[in-house]
Amino acid sequence: MTTDDEIMEATFAALCKHGYADLTMQSIADEFEKSKSLLHYHYDSKEDLIVSFMEHLLENFLEEFDEDSDAEPMDQLLRMTEIVVEGDDSEGPDDVHMALLGLRAQAPYDEALRAQQVRNDCHIRELIADIVRDGIEQGQFRDDVDPERFAAAFRSAIEGAQSHDVILGADAPTETALAGIEEYLLRGLLADGETLEGRTA
Repeated sequence: MTTDDEIMEATFAALCKHGYADLTMQSIADEFEKSKSLLHYHYDSKEDLIVSFMEHLLENFLEEFDEDSDAEPMDQLLRMTEIVVEGDDSEGPDDVHMALLGLRAQAPYDEALRAQQVRNDCHIRELIADIVRDGIEQGQFRDDVDPERFAAAFRSAIEGAQSHDVILGADAPTETALAGIEEYLLRGLLADGETLEGRTA
């Protein structure tokens, strides 16, 4: 594991313990097995470190999703729904989702963090749009679907379901939201004769 990887793990651990509001370089250093001076050598400020952490989260998401990159387009979208909404499938919201929600809440007040959030969002929406284009080319999806418009709606739906799951906990309508995403968004992509039978998120 590289020093950068260790710093990212320490940042994640500190975020889970303290949340963004109470996160400091010292609290990150407390989770870092090496010296605080090494932390400052790599990053000038907490803000710089958090922007890098957001890039790290995007890379991890893409690596996890890439495992299914050879799957059918619909299966890829179902898998993305599973990863984003359900996370590690543990009881209650997982730590990654809680950390993400805390960072998103700070974006309106932090230009660098907001800019990185925008980059992450654009990257993921383009990934979704590319999957839709593949589905259209393969004749699985309707040819009148706008990939970018679908990507924006789908991204908002799955991220909203994820946020509700974190905020509302056991009272979140997560299963209802997943059913709605499948019925009103994913089924709407299908070309005549195509079905979702046998596919599960």
